[in-house]
Amino acid sequence: MMLLLSTAYLPPVEYFAAIAKYGGALLEACENYQKQSYRNRCTILTANGKMNLNIPVARGGDNFTHNLPITQIEIDYSENWPVRHLRALEAAYMNSPFFVYYKDEIAEILLSGEKYLFSLNLRLIKLLLDFCGIKAEVNMTREFVSDCGAGMMDLRSRIHPKSKLPSLMKEWQKEKPYWQVFSSKQGFVPNLSVVDLLFNEGPNAISFL
Repeated sequence: MMLLLSTAYLPPVEYFAAIAKYGGALLEACENYQKQSYRNRCTILTANGKMNLNIPVARGGDNFTHNLPITQIEIDYSENWPVRHLRALEAAYMNSPFFVYYKDEIAEILLSGEKYLFSLNLRLIKLLLDFCGIKAEVNMTREFVSDCGAGMMDLRSRIHPKSKLPSLMKEWQKEKPYWQVFSSKQGFVPNLSVVDLLFNEGPNAISFL
């Protein structure tokens, strides 16, 4: 069974659980960009609750998102969002047990000035797979997949911040709490960006996936 996913920025835990379950994934490289999705957004946990981190994309006209494939969407660096994201991650996770072990390599990619959103996401996904201990092959589609056959699991729309369905972790009965920095104040918050799991559980993250 081949897994089909959309690209995502520091994707949620269920994204990596799906890759681990199916042993690899195809990333949809021929779709058009969609706003308000995980393609340029991740969710972390702060002292004040959940927080979204968004990568701004360059605007080339009102209809640019409908005309360009996702691989051609450029990142907007007019604001120093990489530093803002890194500061948010540090404020949220500086007291987590494993933040210090992972932060530098994540920062190196975020500060690299990568031109395209898809390329940045792909570099981060491969790094995070390695951090999680997931050995899986990630490839890209060569044409838009409009109709998945029996041999493909399509989760492009399922893994979405506005999905009304239960998370895949819950559906697969894999959801279980782990220690979080602010759990004593807020209780356990599931299915955040996988960095939340990594910073709090480190090498043990694989057991939750």
